[in-house]
Amino acid sequence: MATIVPPGEMARKAMHWISEGVKEGKELPPLIEEAAMRFNLSPKDVEFLKRFYKENGEGAKPAD
Repeated sequence: MATIVPPGEMARKAMHWISEGVKEGKELPPLIEEAAMRFNLSPKDVEFLKRFYKENGEGAKPAD
């Protein structure tokens, strides 16, 4: 049985996962692309992530 995930929850999890990867020294663009597949993000979510990290710096930490 599938569970219902609130809107934006997967993008939030992706942001956390990306931030952890950046802390480990990984490159941001491949992290965003992998997060898109791993968390099944929409193109709109991917664009948001790209814009967020561009505007806030690569090591930006999302608010919890």
